[in-house]
Amino acid sequence: TIPTDFARRVERGDQPQILIEADATDPAVASGAISTLGTVANQALLRARGMQETAAEAARGQLEVVVHRRYNPEGISQYNIVPGLLGVILQMTMVMMTSIALTRETERGTMENLLAMPSSPLEIMLGKVLPYLVVGAVQVVVVLAAAKLLFGVPFTGSLSLLLAAVLVFVLALVLLGYTISTMARTQMQALQLTFFFFLPSILLSGFMFPYRGMPGWAQIFGEILPLTHFLRIIRAVMLKGADLPAVATEIGWLVVFVALFAGVALVRFRRTLD
Repeated sequence: TIPTDFARRVERGDQPQILIEADATDPAVASGAISTLGTVANQALLRARGMQETAAEAARGQLEVVVHRRYNPEGISQYNIVPGLLGVILQMTMVMMTSIALTRETERGTMENLLAMPSSPLEIMLGKVLPYLVVGAVQVVVVLAAAKLLFGVPFTGSLSLLLAAVLVFVLALVLLGYTISTMARTQMQALQLTFFFFLPSILLSGFMFPYRGMPGWAQIFGEILPLTHFLRIIRAVMLKGADLPAVATEIGWLVVFVALFAGVALVRFRRTLD
């Protein structure tokens, strides 16, 4: 916010204030942006006044930047990390458990018993997927309780909205694990394929590094990862109190992943039947 008498106060030689509202959900990013903004604003003001830019003049400052840190005024890093951990834990456990468990059944030959039953491929797939949704639900309860009770992470949004998003996210992960199990012949192959997907998700989703600070090619790859969109949802709901319209696009992406993984898993499972 720039005051109405800003130009007049600059000409008088005063040091006027400007108010900056910063999204501080990621304290490290906010601190870096605020620090850079103060220097850039002073340099721009010097150029506008036709003055020579020197390091001393820029450091002395021609204006005062007042910062309002929104959503995380104290800059507590746990507020950003702990919600993201829920997505990371869910992805690691859901994909790995599903892919390895189903591959183990194929190795032991128990899958042949299922194929001999008078059930459709869709019914068999649903029967294998649903138990892991229950496991995911237990993990969600434990992590959310720990976030609130142990780390004091605020929860300002709708719990029902977050749980709905978690359900879609977990379903996408379980279906991805099911897809991996149709590609792997052994449990070791399933584990390797799981980590092949897991490591890029950690690096490119915005969990470890700021998403907007990554190069363009990395952001493109990040957009095709379910974890990227879930992190945006959970941080927006828990810290910003976002409603459904604010996260509808990200939930829509998760629905697309569910449809994609379900289609691939069903097609490959039918090939197994043949």
